[in-house]
Amino acid sequence: MIDAARITENGKVLEVDHNAATLRFHAIWLRDNSPTADTRDPGNGQRLITMANLPLDTVLTAATSDGETVNLGFAPDHSCSFSADWLVENAYDQRPRATVGQLPEKAEAWDADLNTDVPSGSYPSLADDPTARAAWLATIRKYGFAKVTELPIEQGNLFKVVDLFGYVRETNYGRHFEVRTEVNPVNLAFTGLGLQAHTDNPYRDPVPTLQVLSCLENSADGGENMVVDGFACALRLQKEDPRGFELLSKYTARYAYEGSSDVALHSRRPMIDLAPDGVLQGVRFNSRSIAPLIDIPFDDMADYYAAYKRLSDIIDDEAMEVTFKLTPGEAFIVDNTRVLHARKGYSGEGYRWLQGCYADKDGLLSTLRALENSL
Repeated sequence: MIDAARITENGKVLEVDHNAATLRFHAIWLRDNSPTADTRDPGNGQRLITMANLPLDTVLTAATSDGETVNLGFAPDHSCSFSADWLVENAYDQRPRATVGQLPEKAEAWDADLNTDVPSGSYPSLADDPTARAAWLATIRKYGFAKVTELPIEQGNLFKVVDLFGYVRETNYGRHFEVRTEVNPVNLAFTGLGLQAHTDNPYRDPVPTLQVLSCLENSADGGENMVVDGFACALRLQKEDPRGFELLSKYTARYAYEGSSDVALHSRRPMIDLAPDGVLQGVRFNSRSIAPLIDIPFDDMADYYAAYKRLSDIIDDEAMEVTFKLTPGEAFIVDNTRVLHARKGYSGEGYRWLQGCYADKDGLLSTLRALENSL
């Protein structure tokens, strides 16, 4: 409920009293967000005006409230109403500021303790029950990964996982790729070697933001999958070595992949990616694809490498990893901007066959929000 609404600063500011606090809104901000049909399309909600239609000296001429709605008038000839709920939800006055290293909204850092409760969902339930699907997608938003069980054991079943929320992102590896032992592989992922936890395709801009790996056969000895929370590792580095955290987020690393004659992918991004307000937005870590680091000043290079080594050690720490061995009909999905994945080495006995593909996180989050709105 809004207790009172009044105009201040010669019409340039609206003040509303809510729960013993006073929230302030600029007149130009209110006019820009007017919900009227001549400002926003009633069907799709997109804005119909541009900044050319908004004079910087926009002022309010009237403000009244019945507690649940605030009615406003603007010079020269516009009027609109905002619900109290909308104003409180979107208030920017007194909004807490983010701190450096803060997790994104609704994300939660984790470590090996999550081995006791690996997030998972049954495919038949995810496909048929919107509530179960919303809960599973919310888990991915929270932790950055989840398993899927009870998939049909057939080639291409990983596309059924992507169909739950979005679309496949095709790359030079194709619409999907095979993960099994090969002779003269173009990528070390296609061998029986163990792989350090890493994010995929750091040499792309933008990187594929989601990866799905689905198991079709896994009779080899070893080959367990591992996932590590890059955000938790970054926060641990920040706590143990604040300067190292600063260096890895301040300077850009370089990544490259030229595994075949027609591919030459390069990118330039920090290992720890922060939004301008300091919120963690990504981790890029892949020792196989790191290129010469040339964007760090000479005086900081030794300390940068010390931080790089420390982050690598944290990622390798078993206390940070969740481990599971996929069986045929199981898959897992990772947020490739956050969660590093790995596998333990496996022997030549038996056979290990996984299929992988990429997708985009914006589709997953869009589907999740739409489900949450409808539910």
